[in-house]
Amino acid sequence: QGEENAQFLGVDVERVKKLLLVITALLTAAAVSVSGIIGFVGLIVPHVMRLLVGPDHRRLLPASLLGGAILMVVADMLARTILAPAEVPVGVITALLGCPFFLFLLSRRRDVTL
Repeated sequence: QGEENAQFLGVDVERVKKLLLVITALLTAAAVSVSGIIGFVGLIVPHVMRLLVGPDHRRLLPASLLGGAILMVVADMLARTILAPAEVPVGVITALLGCPFFLFLLSRRRDVTL
């Protein structure tokens, strides 16, 4: 429906899609280059928050934002102190937290076997 309306108004929908994809890829690359690979944060936190605050997105989104920030601060503190004066990459800490959590999620589902 939205694409049809945009085409009707003269928008080149395919060109806009490609442009948005390129912009998104560049912004993602910029974020990763600044912060490093912290992929598990986006996977862990929403699931944990859903368990804590429920599925209502009006509470889930702010809780996930706060939970992600807290997780990153804790992971950064651990990364700086575990092997001081050397630092462990934050991505390693988040992966170590994320892997057991996803095993827990999988074990809760009855139709998935490990």
